[in-house]
Amino acid sequence: MHALRLPNPLALFTLAALLIPSPTPLQAQDDDDGPPELTSGLLSSLRWRSIGPAVASGRIADIAVDPTDHSTWYVAASSGNVWKTTNAGTTWTPIFDNYGSYSIGAIALDPNDPLTLWVGTGENNGQRSVGYGDGVYKSVDGGLSFTNMGL
Repeated sequence: MHALRLPNPLALFTLAALLIPSPTPLQAQDDDDGPPELTSGLLSSLRWRSIGPAVASGRIADIAVDPTDHSTWYVAASSGNVWKTTNAGTTWTPIFDNYGSYSIGAIALDPNDPLTLWVGTGENNGQRSVGYGDGVYKSVDGGLSFTNMGL
């Protein structure tokens, strides 16, 4: 008895993509319902902005979510900073810019007081780039300020 062998789905998808004609950009512009033409006027309102810890080299070490407000998160980035969002990740604010270490390895919220945040600097991730730490920091105001509590 022989087993039925099906073709590779990826190979079928690739073949279909090559065989099905797609409209050229000129054809799409002729269509009245198509997207607007890309002009400098259309693009001039766009600005570069940092959207949070998801940048190149952004190794996320830890995440803490406020148990009383699930739209407030703290994210520890091994390659730089503690990031805070109060709108479930739509916008992010760096809250650890002015302290002794850029690399963050751990973060925790006090389960009894969500305004108390503990930040462990440095990372324990042996690879080609590792950042040092200079101790554990504590914030009692939701990340507005931190105090170095030592090593």
